[in-house]
Amino acid sequence: MSNAPRDRRGKRYWGDDDSQTNILHIDMDSFFAQVEIREDPSLLGKAVIVGGSSNRGVVTSATYEARALGVRAGMPTARARALCPAAVFVPGHFELYREYSKRVMLVIGRFSPLVEQVSVDEAFVDVRGSRLRFGKPMHIAGEIRRQIREEIGLPASVGIASTKSVAKIASSNAKPDGVLLVPAQATIEFLHGLPVGALWGVGAKSAQVLEREGIETIGQLAEHPLPRLSRLLGAAAAHSLHDLAWGIDPRPVTVSREEKSVGMERTFETDIRDRALLDQFITKASHECARRLRAGNWLCKQVAIKMRGADFSTITRQQRLRVPTDLGREIAVAAHQLFERETLPSGGVRLFGVRAEGLIARDEGFEVALDQDERPQAAERAMDKIRGKYGAGAISLASLLEENK
Repeated sequence: MSNAPRDRRGKRYWGDDDSQTNILHIDMDSFFAQVEIREDPSLLGKAVIVGGSSNRGVVTSATYEARALGVRAGMPTARARALCPAAVFVPGHFELYREYSKRVMLVIGRFSPLVEQVSVDEAFVDVRGSRLRFGKPMHIAGEIRRQIREEIGLPASVGIASTKSVAKIASSNAKPDGVLLVPAQATIEFLHGLPVGALWGVGAKSAQVLEREGIETIGQLAEHPLPRLSRLLGAAAAHSLHDLAWGIDPRPVTVSREEKSVGMERTFETDIRDRALLDQFITKASHECARRLRAGNWLCKQVAIKMRGADFSTITRQQRLRVPTDLGREIAVAAHQLFERETLPSGGVRLFGVRAEGLIARDEGFEVALDQDERPQAAERAMDKIRGKYGAGAISLASLLEENK
């Protein structure tokens, strides 16, 4: 769900010359919410918000019916509910979204081997070598959107440009459910009228810094003296943003995207002061991380925890594992050890998370302990099969039975 600023000029046509525009950016529209509608057609046409239903939850996706009333990703649920009281709130089903994502990427991959997936709902495609077989980029974009719609039932927007950064901005301005081509010769004109926050790499804080300097558009950023920008943003960021503001972006579409980590975190309805309750959550989160590792054929080499207090102060701690693992019990041991070393915040714990990091593919080969017991591995894989057949609640750890009552 993109919150990127859009083109205030409202211009949706910049020319039809796609001879030098080989980069496509495909961005699924309100992806999580649209998947929920696909699974439950009774939601069609309604304001649907995906996210935590408690007042401490946050919005992860919303349909355009909700967005029209000001709902945005990252917004607290309480604020979203106030803006859109008639909305239907749906909890996230992230395994479902990953399955839909795989199907979308398979469709995209039919048109080029050069696909760079950058998140669960967006990807870059280089179609330079696809023209002879599939036609011009505009035709390819239309075919990708048509096949995703017909085979998967979801809307997608596509930006077409000569560089990755401009294609990404174009897809944001193509929404909802559209295509926007920015011919190479129109790149500067397209960019320079956009809000500065639309530029890839300008976050909320840097946008505030730039706007205090009187820089509100990408064009103003491009014309601003580079030494002054360096003092405001740092030399590296200033040079990078200055290049992007002039449409200079040599980064190629990179096929491999290494998975870095998997994790689970929760913002609690009330601040937790009971270590036993947090220990129980650590066990549950560790086994969820392990299940996702096994599903992706990954092993992790490191375990991390994140703990946020009622005052929003946050700590993270990491521990290297003796050998890589995909077992929940081993991830849990490391996470519990990290937690035991920490003092609970005086006001209680607002959020806690467990993360498996340093991932490696299981088939790459890895070190094993000489005394390794194979029974836990067999038991956890058996649990995976039971849950896959009968649902997530079909089987649970004995230590979590009290939580599940």
